[in-house]
Amino acid sequence: MGIKDLPTDARPREKLLARGPQALSDVELLAILLRTGMAGKNVFQLSEELLGPDGIAGLLHASVQSLKLVKGLGPAKQAELLAVFELARRALSQRLKERAAFHTPDAVKQFLQLQLAHKNHEVFAVLFLDHQNRMLAMEELFRGTLSQTSVYPREVVLRALHHQAAAVVLSHNHPSGSVQPSRADEHLTQTLKASLALVDVRVLDHIIVSQGQTLSMAEQGLM
Repeated sequence: MGIKDLPTDARPREKLLARGPQALSDVELLAILLRTGMAGKNVFQLSEELLGPDGIAGLLHASVQSLKLVKGLGPAKQAELLAVFELARRALSQRLKERAAFHTPDAVKQFLQLQLAHKNHEVFAVLFLDHQNRMLAMEELFRGTLSQTSVYPREVVLRALHHQAAAVVLSHNHPSGSVQPSRADEHLTQTLKASLALVDVRVLDHIIVSQGQTLSMAEQGLM
């Protein structure tokens, strides 16, 4: 059954306009974006396939390459979905810039999930914060696994001074899927804390990100 076969008040677009987006399931919302399915697969089935076992959170981390593998999802639909995902990332980034980030620490984790979890290579990033813990900037400073790519404390300090940051949140992703910190992660955190303390910049947290998971080293007592 396709959208046109449904009663008018049960069609996703009409339902959204009449009752608001909160009344729709993830499948229905995605069906509005996709609009059509393909031969042998209606738009609801295509939406369910895209959501998969990880749901909307997993889909938000989709890459161009992974979307290309979905049969029935042409370049136009791929582009539309990727544009929506990027808008979600930018909206959350703007929200963090407008208010104190650590009044809502979960928002920081969600933001870092959107920014880093989908990457298939390891990235070390830093959130630079002002005195009210509002985000001044986020920079991806180093790429590659931490065992293969050096993270230079001097560069982190220089970027903190450039942004006139009062505090930072460190973050990196684990493409392998585990968010458990390694000994190298713990050692790096302590090294950066000591280096940044010399210029009176606090390290508030080091957050490790993977697909669908985040771990706060501060919450684990590892800071």
